[in-house]
Amino acid sequence: MALAMTELPRAMLIDMDDTILSAYGRPEIAWHNVAAEFSAEYGPYTSQQVANSVLNSARAFWSAAGAEWRLKLEEARRITVRNGFAALADGGHALPEDLAVRLANRFNAYREEEMFVFPGAHDAIDALKARGVKLALVTNGAAVPQRAKVDRFALSHRFDHIQIEGEHGFGKPEERAYLHAMQALGVTAADTWMIGDNLEWEVVAPQRLGIYSIWIDVHGDGLPAGSDIKPDRIIRSLTELLPDAPR
Repeated sequence: MALAMTELPRAMLIDMDDTILSAYGRPEIAWHNVAAEFSAEYGPYTSQQVANSVLNSARAFWSAAGAEWRLKLEEARRITVRNGFAALADGGHALPEDLAVRLANRFNAYREEEMFVFPGAHDAIDALKARGVKLALVTNGAAVPQRAKVDRFALSHRFDHIQIEGEHGFGKPEERAYLHAMQALGVTAADTWMIGDNLEWEVVAPQRLGIYSIWIDVHGDGLPAGSDIKPDRIIRSLTELLPDAPR
């Protein structure tokens, strides 16, 4: 039975990117900003045309990509830019390979520069830990960049267990990702909440295991039109997890 809203569970599994950190959200804004930096090099194309082509390429790539590409994110971005350039070339003007590489590399750097901790996230995590909730950070992605974020944004000491896909060899939505984290904390599904921004990884998959699943919708976009996914709860900030938070 789910806990009342005024109670806290024994444990929480918390996602990192776009849950604690603003990391990957709103890619359309990032691509348009980065594309504009190279606008003088596109010949007959505008930076908006280039950004839109790359965005279409990225959506197509990630809709078909396997989990292994989460561990090769920088390479995946270079591929999506090349594919976006190839689509533009059908219009009769080919953009150079070196520009594709520079654009992708700049996007990678831009994402790092723009990353920040959501307001109140550190305080909320600290408050949960102070109240005795066991905490696990469960994040997908490659070992080196994800561990760098953990260190850069002072997350290590805030969690009882840090679980990075690239370090452990498995990630969400594999069942063992959740089972391993709960085992590390010494809890069961009935004791546990999962919190994150990905509907498949943080809602659908953990719900199959009996985990209370909370979707964080930081931008307030709401569930996708026609979605039949039903989070146990929807929040916009980790601060809402605290029992005395305004509702």
